Amino acid sequence: MSTVDVVVVSYGSRATLRACVEPLAGREGVSVFVVDNASPDAAHETVADLDVTVIAAGRNGGFSFGCNLGAAAGSGDHVLFLNPDAVLSPADLDAMVDALERRPGVGVVGPRILGGDGALLFSRRRLPRLRSTFAHALFLHRLLPRAGWANEMVTDPAAYEQGGETGWLSGACLLVRRPALDAIGGFDEGFFLYCEDTDLCLRLRRAGYGVHFEPGAVARHQEGSSAPRSELVAIHTRSRLRYARLHYRRPAAALEAAGIALGALTHAAVAAPRRRAEARGWLAALRVIPSAR
Repeated sequence: MSTVDVVVVSYGSRATLRACVEPLAGREGVSVFVVDNASPDAAHETVADLDVTVIAAGRNGGFSFGCNLGAAAGSGDHVLFLNPDAVLSPADLDAMVDALERRPGVGVVGPRILGGDGALLFSRRRLPRLRSTFAHALFLHRLLPRAGWANEMVTDPAAYEQGGETGWLSGACLLVRRPALDAIGGFDEGFFLYCEDTDLCLRLRRAGYGVHFEPGAVARHQEGSSAPRSELVAIHTRSRLRYARLHYRRPAAALEAAGIALGALTHAAVAAPRRRAEARGWLAALRVIPSAR
């Protein structure tokens, strides 16, 4: 029987952490690690009575930092990275493990993800490309939602009815084969938040491992939204720029930065009349681009 280490990185998660952890805590073959990233709300207190190991990070080093800390504490055959506002049942975990073990060449499996209201969340993604960055900047992804070149998200509901290889998967719920995780050195801690899942899947692919979407497993993501809140847009921008620096040639990385800057300007302009907080978020993102390049 395979063993699984469940890693949940907690920061400001007091309202959701117990619902996330409780279904898997104490299950045979499953070890649950809650990494407290110096959360100000002491969320770990809500799971103190459960069969979990709480790891005090001592600082908020970011999501990747917390994931690596939790993974290093265990020795299971596979590692499940689960957001603290997501819920996965034991049966769905079993389905993910089965999907991984039936495919020796696959390094990571992601489930179908539903929002708190039961709506399908678009967790299958295409790898970032310059064309998709500029399409997003010009809102072409909204005008042409099914056009693969214009949108990193796979938005065709039919694509979520069958499993298969995909570019990358939402990091809200990922099951990674431990030898594959070790082979690439875990998450890149240079990503504080956002894009760490894109980077992880790309590095697994380059190391020869498949990235598999499994519709037979379902997770629920209570706060599942593809767009970062306005106060986090600047962090998302830094992560996009880092991804480009790491994985694009220098001219392409410069063009990516230009596309991101254009997107910040267009989104700020559209948001400014009625959504001023959102507009300020995009302008803050624009300001970090010169320093992050």
